[in-house]
Amino acid sequence: MGGGIVKKTRRMALTGSVFAVALAAGGWLAQTGGIIASAEAAGSDTLVIARDMDLDSLDPARAFCDTCQIYISSVYQRLVDLAPDNKTIVPALATKWEINADQTQFTFHLDPKATFSDGSPVEAKDVKWSWLRLKHMKSGPSFMMDGVTAIETPDAHTVVVKLDAPNSEFLGVLTAPYTGVTNSDVAMQHGANDSDKADSTDTAESWFLQNSAGGGPFVLESYRPNDELRLKRNDNYWGKKAAVGEIVIKQTKDAVSQAQMLESGAADIAMQIDPDTAKNISSGDVVIKTVPSFNFVYVAVSPGAKNLPVKLTPKVREAIGYAIDYEGTINLTLGGDGNLQPAPIPNGFPGTDNLPMPVHDVAKAEALLKEAGVADGFTLDAYFPNINVYGVDLSTMMQKVQQDLSKVKIKLNLNPVTFSVWREHINGDGIPVTAVFYAPDYYGSGQYVQYFAMMKGTAWSKRAGAANDPSVLNPKEGDLLAKALAASGDKRDGYFHEIALEIIKDRVIIPVVSPQLVLAYRKNVEGVRYSACCNLPTAELSLK
Repeated sequence: MGGGIVKKTRRMALTGSVFAVALAAGGWLAQTGGIIASAEAAGSDTLVIARDMDLDSLDPARAFCDTCQIYISSVYQRLVDLAPDNKTIVPALATKWEINADQTQFTFHLDPKATFSDGSPVEAKDVKWSWLRLKHMKSGPSFMMDGVTAIETPDAHTVVVKLDAPNSEFLGVLTAPYTGVTNSDVAMQHGANDSDKADSTDTAESWFLQNSAGGGPFVLESYRPNDELRLKRNDNYWGKKAAVGEIVIKQTKDAVSQAQMLESGAADIAMQIDPDTAKNISSGDVVIKTVPSFNFVYVAVSPGAKNLPVKLTPKVREAIGYAIDYEGTINLTLGGDGNLQPAPIPNGFPGTDNLPMPVHDVAKAEALLKEAGVADGFTLDAYFPNINVYGVDLSTMMQKVQQDLSKVKIKLNLNPVTFSVWREHINGDGIPVTAVFYAPDYYGSGQYVQYFAMMKGTAWSKRAGAANDPSVLNPKEGDLLAKALAASGDKRDGYFHEIALEIIKDRVIIPVVSPQLVLAYRKNVEGVRYSACCNLPTAELSLK
């Protein structure tokens, strides 16, 4: 999800949504016949964003991607929000909340002034309906409602959520855009439902492609796949109204095309400018800032993928980890503007202090392969999305990984593919080796454990082929997660630290780089910042 303000997802979509959009090759210039209309020409009240969109849906209960975060947080409002420090939780639809002593019950009090874009009130029933639909859709972000056993609405402005176990991170979960509240009355009129069979009976996804039903600062104006997503200010917004009347996200494949649009004035913000491209931007009208991120790019190995030439035992997986030249990859892909990351939990998140950094050691890799009885080498297929994410071109990165593994006689057959093809492979027979990316939905380490840990039912235990090779499962991780979610402060962080060490030992997920973020925008734009939950908070943007 290049090196601009991009983030989840986390985030690759788990859904097999009929909406899944394959990213077209070529940039926006190719799609429009080379005609560039300037952002200024689009109107003084219109802000244009250039980015390679990874949209997999516009349905708030099905969408799960970086661009999805921007869209959903613009159109649908949550009960709580994440402050600019990316750690502090602040009120949004809820003015206040209470949590019981063991963190299994959360009570929220809604602002009675809150309304949807059609002017109707936001009520407790809408919150309950939205969260149950999210849970029952069984899509990518549905895990956020895991553990929710009951949602009660004693009155129109009170929501009581009960969990099956303590979860000290639940409040943080609710800062994720996917927990935004939908106007249930409107959505149900167009085929949406919150039943426990919503994943097979809900028919609203096509309606959501051209309509929105939220209460955020913007509404959906139009969407053209592989072209543009257009948002219009919600003039009925009950809070502080957005400063710009319209936001247009233009599909722009590569960093160079985005930079050209930015310098020419065709775009106001370019979200995936990599460090090398940023160095070549000379316009005095463009602002370039580099900031730390919580995003990361990783290689993943699937021991349970079908038709493997050799068994990908822990020793073989460990050897693959040692064979990768991390520093060399960061220098090649980002010109050094990235950080090593030990575990698939971002640097700076709870439990990540003093983790052992990844090490490049060819001799160690060779010794491990010899111990595993595969010193003569073998060949693995690698399928991965053909994209540039956070400034990292995955094809370039995987060519480097291919060269590194060849030094220990592991041959990689590289297959860069579209998102839709990638999903078919990863959710089908599995992929022996892949490269993907992830970014946070909220500030909290539990989301990473629930996604990457080798616990039964997690996304990556399934992708790693636990059904075919149960030995990949690590029961310690589930026990440690339960302890972490029932604890707080240093004790909680200690449990997450132990989990991180276990996930490192699994060697299924191998983080390669945490890229620095390049914020690139024209100097007349204000309010550009990186958000750990929402990527780019559009409501804060303005044009001077």
